[in-house]
Amino acid sequence: MTLFTFNIIRMLGFTALTATLALLAAPFLIVYLNKVKFWKKTARTKTITGAEATVFHSLHQQRETTVPRGGGLLIWVSVLFVTLVALLLSYIHQPWWLQLVNFLSRKETWLPLFTLVVGSLVGLTDDILTVYGGTLSVPFATLSRGGGKYIGGGMSFWRRLTAVALIGLVGGLWFYYKLGYVTMHIPLFFNFPQGIDVYIGILYIPLFVVVMLASWAGGVIDGIDGLAGGTFSSIFGAFAIIALSQGKADMATFCAIICGALFAFLWFNIPPAKFYMGETGVLGLTSTMTVVAFLTDSVIVLPIIAGLLVVEVGSIVIQLLSKRYLKKKIWQSTPIHHHFEAQGWPAAQVTMRFWVIGIVLAALGTALRLIG
Repeated sequence: MTLFTFNIIRMLGFTALTATLALLAAPFLIVYLNKVKFWKKTARTKTITGAEATVFHSLHQQRETTVPRGGGLLIWVSVLFVTLVALLLSYIHQPWWLQLVNFLSRKETWLPLFTLVVGSLVGLTDDILTVYGGTLSVPFATLSRGGGKYIGGGMSFWRRLTAVALIGLVGGLWFYYKLGYVTMHIPLFFNFPQGIDVYIGILYIPLFVVVMLASWAGGVIDGIDGLAGGTFSSIFGAFAIIALSQGKADMATFCAIICGALFAFLWFNIPPAKFYMGETGVLGLTSTMTVVAFLTDSVIVLPIIAGLLVVEVGSIVIQLLSKRYLKKKIWQSTPIHHHFEAQGWPAAQVTMRFWVIGIVLAALGTALRLIG
């Protein structure tokens, strides 16, 4: 057996293991989240501009106040658990192959795992404040807008933006000063079919922050049962292939087990959802996606691989600009998946059609990166 074959077996085996463990753990998490009533106490009634969100409210009023958040816990805790189990197994000397199962390495997976945990914990804080903002003890309540008097709503937009920007800044500084990243790969550049590496120097740091913020904005896709889980599965599946093609087997395994956890999450998140991903899933996944994109030098194709996130955010931006300058709405509701719901598409139809688009875009972005 070659090392390459072993790495593929390890990647697929741990993916299946993560999915299985998460599937077994999910029912207990669902019971707990329902027991503590981990859902919004009031449905969203305002748009980002402060106008009445009548279309959204009519579509999601009941679901928002009865289905718990926090499903993202299943994803990142499962990934963390399996990663640590693999590390512990590698210390067992017999049989010999157990020493090769560890995929936690300083060069490839320490940073993505750290980012996943930190981002998820920040998101979990926001979820807790969203649900219990007005009833927590003072140390928690004072973090939300208006201190203890503000019920629900979570961290303010600017606090969340600042938190994500800080994660991005730390990542950018680490990549530039510690890892020495100063170039960005551009595939298929004019007369260079293999692509070129463009030197950007210290601009790598603000670029990292901008990509981190843009990726986090794409979290608005967590709005219909099953949509976010399927979308992120195709994204991390794409990066698993890219990492494997670059000889980064540890990172490929890490991305693959995230897919495994997402598969288990989807089992309980497809319509009708038993829980929602919440910020603890969205922030953890989007920040990790950013780090993996930079580690594989795939930033330039990230908007294609994560094309659905771009479409979702773009629909909001276009809507805001149209309402501001043209004084009219283009979509009935944003992000755009809510527009199709308002048009009469069943939620499951929107989800599965978006899945198809997401898989095609992920395949296209992967192919473009492999050319380089």
